[in-house]
Amino acid sequence: MNMQIAITGRGGQGVLFLTRILSETALEMGLEVIASETHGMAMRGGSVISTLKVGAFRGPLIGSGRAGVMLVLDPGSYDTFSSLLSPRGIAFLNTASSQAHPHIDATDLAAKMGSPLMSNLVLLGFALGHERLFCGYSQVEEMTGKISPSRFREANLRALKLGY
Repeated sequence: MNMQIAITGRGGQGVLFLTRILSETALEMGLEVIASETHGMAMRGGSVISTLKVGAFRGPLIGSGRAGVMLVLDPGSYDTFSSLLSPRGIAFLNTASSQAHPHIDATDLAAKMGSPLMSNLVLLGFALGHERLFCGYSQVEEMTGKISPSRFREANLRALKLGY
C-alpha cells in the first residue's frame, strides 16, 4: 500500500484534524505513515496544506503530479495546489459545483446540521464513500470517535456519517 494524500484549505477549517485522523487510522492499521503540515505561519483564514504518505516513503513532501487523492476544503486552495494531483488521482472538493471533480457542499451540509465548522468531516465522509482512500469508513469512524474531544465527539461522528 503506497498512497500520497494532500489536504488543503484555509486556517480554521480543520485540515490538521483530518490529517491526524488519517494518520492515526494508518498507524492503527499497522501501516507506515509520514505526515507534514504547513501551519506555523498560517493564521485563521490563511492557506494551509498537509501531506500524508501511507506506505514505504522516505520523505514527507509530495512531488508535482504525485498525489493520488486530494481533500480540498476551500475551492481556492485547489487552484494553488492542483499541481500536486496525479493525472490518475482524484480530488474531492468542498464546493456547490464542479465540472471536473467529485464535489459536495460540505460547508452548507455542516451548517444545516448546526455545526458549520464540521465541513472537514463531511468532506472526509464523502471521500470515504468513493472508496479511494487506504482505509474504510468504519476504521475512520472508530478513530474519529477515539480522538475527538468529548464535547465534539457526537457532532464529529454525525458530520462524518452525513458526508458518507
